[in-house]
Amino acid sequence: MAIKGSLKEASLPDVLQLLSMGKKTGCLAVTHRNNFGYIYFDKGLISYASIVNRRDRLGDILLKAGAITQAQLDAAISAQALHRDKRIGELLVAQGAVSRDALHAQIRLQIEEAVYYLFTWMQGTFNFEADVHPEEQDLLVSINPESLLLEGARRVDEWSMIEKKIPSLDLVFDLDRGKFAESGVQLPRDQQVILDLLDGRRDVASVIEESGLGEFDVGKAIYGLVTAGFAQRIGKTKAAEPVVSDARVDEHRNLGIAFYKTGMLDEAMREFRRVSELREHDVEARFYIGLALMRQNKWSDAVAAFRECVSHPGARPAAYHNLAHALERLGRYEEAKAALDGAIKRGGAKDARIQTSLGVVALRAGDVIAADTALIAARPLFGTKPPTAPWFHYSALTAALLGDLERAHNLLVEGIAAHPHAAPLYNNMAAVQERRGYHPEALAAAERGVQEDTGLPQLHKNLGDCHYRAARYDDALECYLRAVKLNPHLGDDVYLKLGNIRFKRQERDEAVKCWEQALSLDPSNAIVRTNLDAVRQVL
Repeated sequence: MAIKGSLKEASLPDVLQLLSMGKKTGCLAVTHRNNFGYIYFDKGLISYASIVNRRDRLGDILLKAGAITQAQLDAAISAQALHRDKRIGELLVAQGAVSRDALHAQIRLQIEEAVYYLFTWMQGTFNFEADVHPEEQDLLVSINPESLLLEGARRVDEWSMIEKKIPSLDLVFDLDRGKFAESGVQLPRDQQVILDLLDGRRDVASVIEESGLGEFDVGKAIYGLVTAGFAQRIGKTKAAEPVVSDARVDEHRNLGIAFYKTGMLDEAMREFRRVSELREHDVEARFYIGLALMRQNKWSDAVAAFRECVSHPGARPAAYHNLAHALERLGRYEEAKAALDGAIKRGGAKDARIQTSLGVVALRAGDVIAADTALIAARPLFGTKPPTAPWFHYSALTAALLGDLERAHNLLVEGIAAHPHAAPLYNNMAAVQERRGYHPEALAAAERGVQEDTGLPQLHKNLGDCHYRAARYDDALECYLRAVKLNPHLGDDVYLKLGNIRFKRQERDEAVKCWEQALSLDPSNAIVRTNLDAVRQVL
């Protein structure tokens, strides 16, 4: 369940305490003007945090701490140009420039600094999405939010004073070097760096960027120099010309990606549309717009977005793959197969997800044998990692449809072990165990599936079937009603059994309504027609 609100109504420390006490797992996204930050939680503990479009200062932090040399940092930055999927820290470890323990300590410091900076945002909004996790390459920590609150409160108090003299980061300050020299004041090394950058030309944002220090440390140092009379504000940097720069496009792109990852889909689409306005033929922006549309179940719009992506020369296999998925959801299976063929021709032949989708499309089109063949071929493509939950889902389903219940059961056992929170696997397990005659096991699987996802109608239906077979009709009724509330077109058999239960409870009018609904979904259902004829004759 998402938790949303305004920072005017609930401070960030209060929100952190709420998530910590609730032992929540997910991502807390925070917006403030054009700034965006996020904090990931794992069972109530902070595991990662970052500010979008804020320079990743891990290299600077390591350099300042004396953990690496400038030459080592430059080498890692050069390597990152060739390996964009690698973080600077990972590259430094790979080069032997820093140990993993030292890197981990600095990452913890970086994450703490990001949280402290977010504490200073008094306005804006927050949005928590459960079960959203950081990217695989992010190095994670485990920080109790309570340990940050005291220092965060101190910084917030200090920042409120700092903002009186530095209300924005585009202000330019100059240092009276003669007066400072006469004072004989000795500054720490990090503040000396700031001193050298106050030249009457750089604004505060530039000082932060070039010093490698955080906003708080730079603001505190300048505040002290201004208060002591050594520095004075002389103006602002000139407003940038309204020219479309790569930096501006990247800013919107980075915000869009961050919004998308944290489930803020409308905001993500807004940013990617801005990228498209600034760069008319930006394929990546259209790709992410398509992804956001799919997550909103806007399949036709997603097809249009991905069609535009694949129309460009050099389109990636992922664009064809997502086009196929959107087409498959619309029931356009031949077109989906053609899109998957396009993905394979463009280098996706060894992609396990694309091969899995070939199986899914074949199954949807009614070719169970072709589906089984494609899914079996997909398995080795996953390498040493376990296959995805959808692969286990569809592989077990095809095995069951082919009558091989033992293989289906074994696949589901393995799949649930690899993906213990995947509700569709428990749903399949309940159905398979029911068909194998293992009724208590079917009931247990359905109940566990409902615990994992209460919004899956088929699970409530299967749980109802278990109760119905055991003559627990009140429990079955409750499950069936939840199922049809979530999906009124779930199937004629649900309404048949609902009608039967209503009839046993002597609720004849309700029984007739249920059977009529079943008949509207399947006019050929002879049992329903017989029931209706029998009741109407009595009436």
